[in-house]
Amino acid sequence: MNTWTPYCGSAPDPAGIWSRWNGDPVLLIGLALLGAALAFGLRGVGWKRQAAAALAVVALFVSFVSPLCALSSALFTARTLHHLLLMLVAAPLLALALPRVAKPRLWTTVLLQTAVLWAWHAPAAYGWALSNDGAYWLMQASILGAALAFWASVRASRAPAGVAALLVAMVQMGLLGAIITFAVDPLYAPHFASTLAWSLTPLEDQQAAGLIMWAPAAAAYLAAALVVLGRMLGPDAPRTRTA
Repeated sequence: MNTWTPYCGSAPDPAGIWSRWNGDPVLLIGLALLGAALAFGLRGVGWKRQAAAALAVVALFVSFVSPLCALSSALFTARTLHHLLLMLVAAPLLALALPRVAKPRLWTTVLLQTAVLWAWHAPAAYGWALSNDGAYWLMQASILGAALAFWASVRASRAPAGVAALLVAMVQMGLLGAIITFAVDPLYAPHFASTLAWSLTPLEDQQAAGLIMWAPAAAAYLAAALVVLGRMLGPDAPRTRTA
């Protein structure tokens, strides 16, 4: 029988969740260095990009330091929210804060983000990430890195292509969410014994996570596509760039 030892620690129960902040000194130093590097590198670039960088660091703090980290050991739903914070909050904010890429590889990044997301939702790969710290950080880095590359390419591409890429991302996210939602059996073994404390069966937890991916997460890409389209059609905005 496998013993799950996720990076974020053992699965908490509702009574103890708010005491489960992650005090890993390596992580905290890393986030502090990232914040300092962004603050130093973005001096004089305008408050919007600086604010985007600051909010991205906050999103990473919530993902890895707050009790959400521990909760993601208990619930697949929390793990889904954790990954969506990386993909739909931290990554686009970093893409907005950093300099625009000169040669976007839009469709390569679409395929990369899709491949990374689907690969880590294979039950075996997911179980590996929750039983080995190195695999855990490989999961997090690849999901964040692929999403950052995607959003940076969308930002640097022509608006029609950016809209198309965002719609493709919406479809693949919704499709993965639907597959997870309609699975007849629970798929993710690390959560088989940890959901009942939260009044959920493993299948109910999985269905809730799938619904989040299928509806609000997919809708976030649609909302971004509508923003890009509105800027493209607006009388005062450049028509050749997405942002």
